[in-house]
Amino acid sequence: MFHLFEKAVLGMAFLRFFSGSFEILVAAIILKYNDVEKALIVNSTLAFVGPVILIATTTIGLVGLAEKISFQKIILIFCGLACILYGVKSN
Repeated sequence: MFHLFEKAVLGMAFLRFFSGSFEILVAAIILKYNDVEKALIVNSTLAFVGPVILIATTTIGLVGLAEKISFQKIILIFCGLACILYGVKSN
């Protein structure tokens, strides 16, 4: 079954499944603690995991496209990704 999919697509899907599963796990932990302070601490881990998954998934996709697009376009995509992360994290 897996030979029907490209390796890059499988890698990207795996990371997204991992990310989604991690978010469900965090929601269950928050409900278990039933405390706002602890919930905020646990939730803050998602602030780290989200951008890491975004960067990793984008990187896998770009590696899969590396022979189809130019190096300059790859650099522009990473610059755009950096702008997104900067815009979200800046005050």
